[in-house]
Amino acid sequence: MNEIKAIEAAQMKPELDKFKVGDTVKVHFKIVEGKNERVQIYEGLVIAMKNSRVGKSFTVRKISYGVGVERVFPLHSPRIIRVEVVRPGKVRRAKLYYIREKIGKGAKIKELIIKKKPVSKTAQVQAAEMKQEG
Repeated sequence: MNEIKAIEAAQMKPELDKFKVGDTVKVHFKIVEGKNERVQIYEGLVIAMKNSRVGKSFTVRKISYGVGVERVFPLHSPRIIRVEVVRPGKVRRAKLYYIREKIGKGAKIKELIIKKKPVSKTAQVQAAEMKQEG
């Protein structure tokens, strides 16, 4: 059993776990067309995350030409280059399947506002001195 966990740990991408359900994300993934490879960006709302460990996947929904399109991505796939959070969302559900029936403004998710850490007085003084010198 330890051998299986060791293999799974080698395949995991820890830097991709920085988003959650309700976030609007850009998924950069490779597409193979014959001999050519290119990176395509899929931007949408994360409506679900399933499973755990290496088998973890997430569903992204976007509206394309007035039609809702959903795509399921395996999180630790070698084809996914990166997942970029465009807008963090504030939701109280683990699965946002109810968004499928919503249209227009009703399908909006509130934005999670993250407060920045307060800057100390000494750092403010140093920054002011740097501006005066430069």
